[in-house]
Amino acid sequence: MAAITPVSRDSNLYLYKGFCFLKDMMPPEFIDSLKDFKIRDDDIFLITYPKSGTIWTQQILSLICSEGHRNGTEKIDTNERVPWFECQILNPDVDYNSLPSPRLFVSHLSETFIPQGLKNKKAKIIYVMRNPKDVMKSCYHFQAIVNLAEESPDFKHFFEKYLDGEVLAGKWFDHIRGWHTHKDDYNILFLKYEDMIRDLRSAVKQICTFLGVELDDEAMDIVVKRATFKEMKTDPLANRENLPGEHFNFKAGSFMRKGQVGDWKNIMTVAQSELFDKIFQEKMGDLSLNFCWQIPQ
Repeated sequence: MAAITPVSRDSNLYLYKGFCFLKDMMPPEFIDSLKDFKIRDDDIFLITYPKSGTIWTQQILSLICSEGHRNGTEKIDTNERVPWFECQILNPDVDYNSLPSPRLFVSHLSETFIPQGLKNKKAKIIYVMRNPKDVMKSCYHFQAIVNLAEESPDFKHFFEKYLDGEVLAGKWFDHIRGWHTHKDDYNILFLKYEDMIRDLRSAVKQICTFLGVELDDEAMDIVVKRATFKEMKTDPLANRENLPGEHFNFKAGSFMRKGQVGDWKNIMTVAQSELFDKIFQEKMGDLSLNFCWQIPQ
């Protein structure tokens, strides 16, 4: 087994093969075993770096793939319908191998740890990415509700921690680069959070086409309406308010905060923004990726 390294700025995390995991919820032996997880041809994986539209896209997938979720006849929360693959402790009574097809999973794993069976290119991966400045801002506020995280005293401290990758899932740059450079190894659809904000209906259609699902106009209208930020904010089945209280403090905030593009400008200094731009260009400049940094409100 590879070396396990403590994370200096957060004792709840450990570094393993360049990736940060939650110490009490993701033991390395279990993480290593995931590479051998048996993949079905119709499995669907949603993969994101944290705070990149994860819950939003989970809700969209639930609405697309389940008529019961769409018409309100089922009471299955999003986290159960689309479980967090590498954190089965949140669904201890769910046997992934016994789930009916098509199985839906969500994951923050880097390409290094993903099940090898996904390389058969039959199972599908949807990868959602978000501009990293807004990801940083969202992660900073998210610390307040996660009991298994050491909260930074201020944004300056978190800014440095984030750039050094001492947060869950490690460095944003590595996560994006790893998946983008190995895209030809998988049956994968890349989506951008900002494009989903601009035109949710088009994004839903894109996902349906990728999954081979046909929805009539009425069903499409329902999916789009119930996947809006306003609708999800008040839907306990979508916004994760029913997750275990020992892990999250919802009195301090919520999973869904603003859902805006460009909110990083409200906290990041000019110097921090310029430094980030420099690092971004150094690490990502050779990739054919363009991000939207702000959408006027």
